[in-house]
Amino acid sequence: MSLIQITSDGPVRTITLNRAVKHNALNTAMMEMLKAAFEVEPPATERVTVIRGEGRSFCSGLELSSTDGVPNSEAQRIETMFDCIQRYPLPVVALVQGRAIAGGCELALHCDFIVAEREAAFAMPLAQIGVSTTWFLTKKIVEAAGAHLCREFLLLGEPIGAERLHALGIVARLAEPGELTQAAAPLINRLAENAPLSLRSMKRLLVEMNDHMMATDYEALDRAALDTYDSADSKEGIAARLAKRQPRFEGR
Repeated sequence: MSLIQITSDGPVRTITLNRAVKHNALNTAMMEMLKAAFEVEPPATERVTVIRGEGRSFCSGLELSSTDGVPNSEAQRIETMFDCIQRYPLPVVALVQGRAIAGGCELALHCDFIVAEREAAFAMPLAQIGVSTTWFLTKKIVEAAGAHLCREFLLLGEPIGAERLHALGIVARLAEPGELTQAAAPLINRLAENAPLSLRSMKRLLVEMNDHMMATDYEALDRAALDTYDSADSKEGIAARLAKRQPRFEGR
């Protein structure tokens, strides 16, 4: 069974995260598949790509498969994958049910539109396991949510509901439970009917404008962020999360 399923129906391409038993947690293979899916040049017939998750959750983030922490290479791999998604020449729509946690939250935010079930929850609980976002990942949350809600996402790490995010314009459309596909259809159909050259031109403009926020020297900031992935606190935080206990952080 493939971890990622890709289908096309006329102008709409659908990419399904197919690891429901793990709440679609992203492992290395899935990240490489997603990256490859957004590195390709869209065919002339395509207008929009939809990302969705199989089962009860959209995506629970990067897989925490051991108590040895998250390697820096995986943190960088997920960043590269997100960059491919946000630079894709055509609109990308995330359909979110259940949980969109950490990398799953960022995955949704790197899409152009989010349609979410009313009870869906988005969270960035990195501080709760002893790691940090990089410049790239922090920038996306500031861009999508604004500085004040970004602080709530990152410094508290508690889930934020889809209804609140819809009221703030971060979630484009709300769906009742079990009606995600129907609620998303008008938005997806509108995108699919729009002029492809216009879509490509304006998507490129948006990407280029976004690049100006990256035009700074953030190497030292990223080095400090990635150092948290190698810390004793990170190993303790992940071990505690897997064991479902309260972590004992020591600041080292």
